[in-house]
Amino acid sequence: MTSSTSDTRFDADVIIVGGGPIGLTTACALGHHGVDCLLIEQRHDVKEWSRANNLWARPQELLASIGVRDAIAANAYAITQVNTLLNGRVVDPVAIADVPSPYGPVLYSGQDVIERTLAEQARAKGARIEQGRKLTGFVQDDDGVTLTIVDVSDDDETKVAGTERTMRCRYMIGADGAKGFVRRELGLDFVPDKLPNCMNRQVDAKLSWRRSTDFDHLWFFYYPRGFCGVLPVWGGYHRLFFLADDTGIPDRDPTLEEMQAIAREVTQDETLTLTDPIWLTHSRFQHGASAHYAKGRVLLVGDAGHLSLPAGGQGMNSGFHDAIGVAWRLAMMLAGTGDPVLLDSYDHERGGEHRRLDAQQVRGFQNSVYRGRVKDTVIDVAARFLPNIGTLIQGSADLQQLTVGYPDSPISEDHLGSVRDLLSRHAPKAGERAPDAKLVAADGASTTLFAQLYNPDGQSWGWTLLAFDGRNPDAMPTLRKAIATVASWEWVRPRLVLGASVPEADDAMTLSDLDGEAHTAYGIYDEAALVLVRPDGHIAFRGRADRPDLLLAYCKRVFADSNDMPTTTIAKAG
Repeated sequence: MTSSTSDTRFDADVIIVGGGPIGLTTACALGHHGVDCLLIEQRHDVKEWSRANNLWARPQELLASIGVRDAIAANAYAITQVNTLLNGRVVDPVAIADVPSPYGPVLYSGQDVIERTLAEQARAKGARIEQGRKLTGFVQDDDGVTLTIVDVSDDDETKVAGTERTMRCRYMIGADGAKGFVRRELGLDFVPDKLPNCMNRQVDAKLSWRRSTDFDHLWFFYYPRGFCGVLPVWGGYHRLFFLADDTGIPDRDPTLEEMQAIAREVTQDETLTLTDPIWLTHSRFQHGASAHYAKGRVLLVGDAGHLSLPAGGQGMNSGFHDAIGVAWRLAMMLAGTGDPVLLDSYDHERGGEHRRLDAQQVRGFQNSVYRGRVKDTVIDVAARFLPNIGTLIQGSADLQQLTVGYPDSPISEDHLGSVRDLLSRHAPKAGERAPDAKLVAADGASTTLFAQLYNPDGQSWGWTLLAFDGRNPDAMPTLRKAIATVASWEWVRPRLVLGASVPEADDAMTLSDLDGEAHTAYGIYDEAALVLVRPDGHIAFRGRADRPDLLLAYCKRVFADSNDMPTTTIAKAG
């Protein structure tokens, strides 16, 4: 599917301002969906130090959905275990990769490596990237956004080196970071909350100690004055950071000798040695999230809408959700196939999630840095009985972000809620992530639901209608009628998930579930049901198969009228 326009009034359908990991991912996603996009970035090249560097399971799923995850993984370490020590006492390790996702191991690389990889992928998908360009203003109107930009000096990116010129697009995306221009100009800025009496000191260097250096483990040390992390950075380096009470600590970047001394004390390893440092830095912390992530035709992604705390390494990862979520919506709007409620739902979902995450990260800081003797005692006792205390201290038991969901979104609709849902292991509701499950295709080959959900045609923003027979051998007439109600929206891909029924040759694509793995994963047992899944793998709609009128009403509310859609911009979705 493509929304690319030949309208000469526009320099691009979408212009992205900012070329960090999230801006580049947005360009990859838009290119994947066939959208004509241009990214402008003030820097001439990436910063060489790594900064954000980890990818959790759910963001990896989203990156896989647009075909860029494997390229990043090729230059990343796969982490399978998190080791935690609380005031010198070992807590049960967390098998972080043991989650229901094909991407359980956490990827650790470097932000510089990630940015270069994403830039290559974005260009390969047709996105244009112009570096050395600075946004100085923008104005919205009913049809688009007019940007004023200027070139910057080759020698100093903060200095202007040319005259201003204008560019025009249908939509603009602000991806210019926490101190960026776009959020302020939209009137969506906020006063950040400052964390008092706390400093982070950090070094990226070669590490030698009496623990493993195999780049497949993380270590977290909770010590009386704060919290230390030891984690890999691409290229054979490790990062050591110390979030701690700042009493008596000089307000400057640390020396290598100072970092080695505190590292030996905290890890209780006098042999620990740091060499060949590539980055020594210090920082203090502010946090907050914008009240909105969109205003008119301008949308925010990643740090452009929030200031994130480093608790749990969630900041960049949350931005990947933004990039994927905004891209498929804009692709549909530009193709004329989506109702405005689709775009409205982006602000509701992602703005709300960033505000929730902000509160979670504050809890993580309170547990890891602002502990005190009483809290330390309570945590120490709890650690003897709770095997997952390490992740709970971080403020969340779901660092992998698999539980991120949007049950209150204007495009989440559920008609299956019942006592049976409460009694089942867990039936994922509308707004939640659609789980994976093993199935058998019509040709007898093994497959998975993920292979059907995430753009199996390689580029489209298609939706998937899972039609479960409820293990009822007589369900096919009901399922055929339900599928027929959405036939006019050709990007809705029907998939029959059959535990007992036998299809005919001209039925929709069939996936056999005779062992009930998919039915169980979705909490569907003895009643045929319909589950509509969005392009980003979240459940949009759940309903009974014998009530296709509810599904029809949902599609009419969320999709454009099929009679009004342009016929030249829509390709059949698998």
